[in-house]
Amino acid sequence: MEITHSIFDFTPTQKTIVTIGTFDGVHIGHQKIIEKLVHEAKSSKKKSVLLTFFPHPRMVLQKDVSIKLINTIEERAQHLEKLGLDYLIIHPFSKEFSRLTALDFVRDVLVNRLNISKLIIGYDHHFGKNREGNIEQLTEYSHLYDFTVEEIPAQDIDEVSVSSTKIRKALANGQLKTANNYLGYNFSLTGKVVNGKQLGGKIGFPTANIDVSEEYKLIPKTGVYVVKSTIDNDTVYGMMNIGNRPTVDGEHQTIEVHFFDFNQNLYDKELTIELLYFLRDEQKFDSVPDLISQLKKDKETSLNYLKTISL
Repeated sequence: MEITHSIFDFTPTQKTIVTIGTFDGVHIGHQKIIEKLVHEAKSSKKKSVLLTFFPHPRMVLQKDVSIKLINTIEERAQHLEKLGLDYLIIHPFSKEFSRLTALDFVRDVLVNRLNISKLIIGYDHHFGKNREGNIEQLTEYSHLYDFTVEEIPAQDIDEVSVSSTKIRKALANGQLKTANNYLGYNFSLTGKVVNGKQLGGKIGFPTANIDVSEEYKLIPKTGVYVVKSTIDNDTVYGMMNIGNRPTVDGEHQTIEVHFFDFNQNLYDKELTIELLYFLRDEQKFDSVPDLISQLKKDKETSLNYLKTISL
């Protein structure tokens, strides 16, 4: 898959079949649309193109800094690449771009830039200035500019019954199994290992403190999770705490991972942590010994859980 960071840098030599959208999460509903796109492009000897935007349009138009996304833009690209796309265009979304009328968008972007042969879109797709463009206008313009439009029927989307919003809510509520089922893969967090207060090591549970730098990345519900990661090509398992460490008077939210049977210096390494299972909510214990006792139980529960899945 080739990644282009602007529609103005995209110069296709063949006709293309295109889909457009944010595709946050690249969940099983998105995958259905993209698999159809890729299949049709290959069978008609054309190129498959997915046009997405970054920053998220709401971040630009509504200054909605509170919006949290399931994927960082890098994670989104990694998941899309696995689906066999020929081209991913990540176009910078701006207020100026948002002012393109539906006609300008179809003529200047889809036809003149993307060399479109067919557009495959999800049900009830809107585009262009003030979201004025809809399936009726697309169909009208397609006759004018000689391309076809296919809208994924509502029943096909409903059949999957998945949305990025549902996944965000599931993650916020600690319903990790639901979120992972909807995604079709394990939700993950990626960040650099940074120095912490090293309290974990003092109580027999050394942790890697993960700093997720992208402020828009969704951090799931506070609590303890069973996790896995790949370190130097080895798969390692552990448990992760997301929270404020109330027992030791923590001052801000941290993400700390204790890996089982693992003893390496991980400082400054970038790790991707896959979340497998939600163990429990964060708790405040009366004493550090009580905390240690619970961590031992958490480890035992985690190891028992890992025995039940095919590793």
